[in-house]
Amino acid sequence: MSGRWIEQWEPENETFWREKGERIARRNLLFSVLSEHIGFSIWSLWSVMVLFMGPEYGIDPAGKFSLIAVATVVGAVIRVPYTFAVARFGGRNWTVFSALLLLLPTGAAYTVMEPGTSYGTFLLVAALTGVGGGNFASSMTNINAFFPLHKKGWALGLNAGGGNIGVPVVQLVGLLVIGTAGAAHPRLVLGLYLPLIVVAALCAALYMDNLAPVRNDTGAVREAVKDAHTWVMAFLYIGTFGSFIGYSFAFGLVLQTQFGRTPLQAASLTFIGPLLGSLIRPLGGSLADRHGGARITLGTFAAMAAATGVVLYASLVESLAVFLTGFVALFVLSGLGNGSTFKMIPAIFRAKAHASGLEGEEAEAYGRRLSGAAIGLIGAVGAIGGLAINLAFRQSFATAGTGTAAFVAFLLFYAACLTVTWAVYLRRPVEVPTRRRLGYSEV
Repeated sequence: MSGRWIEQWEPENETFWREKGERIARRNLLFSVLSEHIGFSIWSLWSVMVLFMGPEYGIDPAGKFSLIAVATVVGAVIRVPYTFAVARFGGRNWTVFSALLLLLPTGAAYTVMEPGTSYGTFLLVAALTGVGGGNFASSMTNINAFFPLHKKGWALGLNAGGGNIGVPVVQLVGLLVIGTAGAAHPRLVLGLYLPLIVVAALCAALYMDNLAPVRNDTGAVREAVKDAHTWVMAFLYIGTFGSFIGYSFAFGLVLQTQFGRTPLQAASLTFIGPLLGSLIRPLGGSLADRHGGARITLGTFAAMAAATGVVLYASLVESLAVFLTGFVALFVLSGLGNGSTFKMIPAIFRAKAHASGLEGEEAEAYGRRLSGAAIGLIGAVGAIGGLAINLAFRQSFATAGTGTAAFVAFLLFYAACLTVTWAVYLRRPVEVPTRRRLGYSEV
């Protein structure tokens, strides 16, 4: 692939950053957010399409949960190759290609979205939307390389938050269509996104850059796979991002199935939680920059467990108002946790570099190298948490007709996440030398 390449990139060099680096990094961040935003909208497309699928489609609630589950799992798995594509092809080049690839699932959905289409066809088209989930991994890996450590929490939080907002935006578009044209016109949603995809790809081609120092490094991948912290952070990310994406996909369907909401009533509520969770994600990264990612993450999991208790109670007493309060709180808290956990990743590997005796640019390069490789793996495993949530809901509704059993499982999982965060990153912080006491106290 041809494209613009920057040969020298030293974000930790204060002079370079002030005179040149920051301007370039912010420009790439802006258009990375745009492309990732559209990617998230397409990935979560079937959380909206199922609201249009009335009795004439002949698909029961379990079948609808399966549609959004298959989109979730494909989006999770595809994040791994997307992570490494940035180093292989360049961040700009891959952003252009991955944006244009979104035309495939969107165009396919436009073609088949009508009663009479076979369930197998719907499953296949839903699976295709998983390519939108991959955009997150490549975008985060790319932006991670552009910013210095003290700005990563903010930059990664803004990048991810701007992308996450694609979920409530497509849900708002669905609400607008249902409210104005009715539930018989899902193609209006799809027709709007086709030109937006082209705009995102064009902007990436015109305004983004490739970083030559970011090269595909299979050694870094092997090291990241072998490092226990990669898998600990993947487990925690299941609790934060897995919750966000899983709840985003399932929220409207839960409202319809458990509380008997109409498509319009469900659509009018579905977007609120994902919107707030997306908007607050940069704050989670910023708080982690100031107070340490592990501390913010610990508090987040404690609060998520409490909010799940509220949702569980509401499910038992069938109170929609209490249910909405607890569920929206879960979205907000998962957004905070998304920002704080991603801040932890580069800090962990930079701390390991200093602890092993590396200093200066050598330590910074090690941290960028390992964190870039780990981010894709962590993002992929975390997204699988969304699949687990949808499968839990599917099983709970299939056996008991409510989501109560699923909420019990979620409560236990958040308790486990809280325990792991405290035991690994706060109980006995790793000590490293002098000012570089970045240890896991900064994590």
